[in-house]
Amino acid sequence: MTESKEFMSQFSVLVVDDTTANLKVLAAMLKEQGCIARTVPNGKLALKSIYNNAPDLILLDINMPDMNGYKVCETIKSDETIKNIPVIFISALTETLDKVKAFSVGGVDYITKPFQFEEVQARVETHLKLSFAQKEIEEYNRNLEELVREKVKELSDSQMSTIFAMAKLSQSRDDDTGKHLERVQEFCKLIAEGLRKRSKYKNIINSKYIRNIFNASILHDIGKVGIPDNILLKPGKLTTEEFEIMKTHVNIGASTLEEVRKSYRKNSFINMGIAIAYSHHEKWDGSGYPLGVSDVGIPLSARIMAIADVYDALKSERCYKPAFTHEESCKIIFKSSGKHFDPEIVDVFREINNELFNTWKALQD
Repeated sequence: MTESKEFMSQFSVLVVDDTTANLKVLAAMLKEQGCIARTVPNGKLALKSIYNNAPDLILLDINMPDMNGYKVCETIKSDETIKNIPVIFISALTETLDKVKAFSVGGVDYITKPFQFEEVQARVETHLKLSFAQKEIEEYNRNLEELVREKVKELSDSQMSTIFAMAKLSQSRDDDTGKHLERVQEFCKLIAEGLRKRSKYKNIINSKYIRNIFNASILHDIGKVGIPDNILLKPGKLTTEEFEIMKTHVNIGASTLEEVRKSYRKNSFINMGIAIAYSHHEKWDGSGYPLGVSDVGIPLSARIMAIADVYDALKSERCYKPAFTHEESCKIIFKSSGKHFDPEIVDVFREINNELFNTWKALQD
């Protein structure tokens, strides 16, 4: 078997013509060329054959009863599953308009009857090679896209691991916080998913938003790395002066992330991290810090973070307080609705509080 014939042997060609003699001649010619040849005498049977077992190329007559070749080709090209099969029209029609219409409905080539064997063979081989090359390019692109996705994910995972390690390092100065970062990640995700179900937030909270808040939540207290140990680790109540210094951790955290944003201004993860680090101690009634903003003036991500952070703090034992029960923690949060917390987020918290508690239990220190 010659190299060309060996190449052609992997392809099947469907011949559609209402003249039996043409079907026989073309089928014999294609088999001689090495192709697998199938024949049908009309358009309706052609479509049935294509749907049952799609060929690699179609040789299509135009003038046929019931359904002409133009209609057959239009039907093929309108179906996503078969539209990429190349169609070569082979017809006795010789007018330019007929040929123009053949190309307009999706044909890739046009052969005029009476045809020459060599011409048909050359055009069939050319279009099969083009189709084969196109599929190889598409497969290469798919593999390349997958490789790029894998590398981007690998890089993203590596970056997130580094960021998480930095946040953990900052947190490690406080021996009481344990798996605080892991828990608030899950809490923020659960609360955001709950809010997403409400029509008010369906255009605000999407999968990317939830992924960002899950990752950015770990940055909320990163500024505490700049707070002196005698204040950060003080077992008793802070003095007014000490508390003022403690409050600066939001400025330290936000300004640190602002430096990162200079290089990545459109990075939604960094932007959310800044909002959370700077505003998660703001309160719905305006009594929080650093700016004393209120209501929806507080970024949504920071409002979500606030309730997640407080719930974990209430449930956790600290050197200055015992751990509250889940029920006690919920009562405190419910009571703070409209004061410390966004009432709508408290409503979501109320709906999913059992999920939050189960998450807390699963991630105990």
